[in-house]
Amino acid sequence: MAQSSEPQSSLRRALGLLRILAAGETAGMRLKDIASAAGCGQPTAHRALRDLIAEGFVSQVEGGKRYRLGLDFFVTAARSGQAGGLRDLARPVLLRLSATLSDTVFLLVRNGYDAVCLDRIEGPFPIRSFTGDIGGKVPLGLGQGSLVMLAHLPEAERDAVIRFNIPRLLDRGFLDEAALRSALDKARQQGWVNLNTGLIPGMAGVAVPILDAEGRAVAALSIGTLAERLREERLPNVVSILRSEAETLGAKLNPFDVALRYPSRSLSAVPR
Repeated sequence: MAQSSEPQSSLRRALGLLRILAAGETAGMRLKDIASAAGCGQPTAHRALRDLIAEGFVSQVEGGKRYRLGLDFFVTAARSGQAGGLRDLARPVLLRLSATLSDTVFLLVRNGYDAVCLDRIEGPFPIRSFTGDIGGKVPLGLGQGSLVMLAHLPEAERDAVIRFNIPRLLDRGFLDEAALRSALDKARQQGWVNLNTGLIPGMAGVAVPILDAEGRAVAALSIGTLAERLREERLPNVVSILRSEAETLGAKLNPFDVALRYPSRSLSAVPR
């Protein structure tokens, strides 16, 4: 019995550590904090973490002083979850929106301080956009899809992005930090973004966030169109249609989807 109970105890301990790391900060956790949360000594926690690192389920950061979930954990979880990732789930939505609205539709995801175009369906009207084609990226805060994602991040995270991105946004012709924060406040209050600022002459757009189970904006649905096609009489219906589709997508999100955590790896398999 002693021989059979020890592997089970080790397995339970390892699973417990995975749960602790999953609930911890994205920057990682210190060994003493992990051990304290697990109710075991640091040497015991360190041995279990070492085994999880060997399997790729945990990785070390900041010179080995902190631990967080590793890439293999997310890949394994994604494969065992939904068969299709965000792009597969959203593809029919983008096709439907493009056909319904007769406009170009974008699926954007966050990648650090940037927004990346994960997919795009071209509409009948020629447009220009900040992200360009699939794989294009812009600093968070530039363009309607990028702006609506930034607006719906937790406050501390949002402030960190703003501090990092303001110089980049100013270089791209944006106004100033006060104007950006005002736009973000408005986006949070109304739940969507409508841009017709003249940064791209003759172009306009509207975007809504795709929220995960925690209410965090992990992606966005956006349309780009001619400014004349997004006037006041049409805008409310466009927003309503986009929000309905975004809510449906958000309910189907796989939290371990590689596209949400590592967009560049997801894009490597996307046909251009």
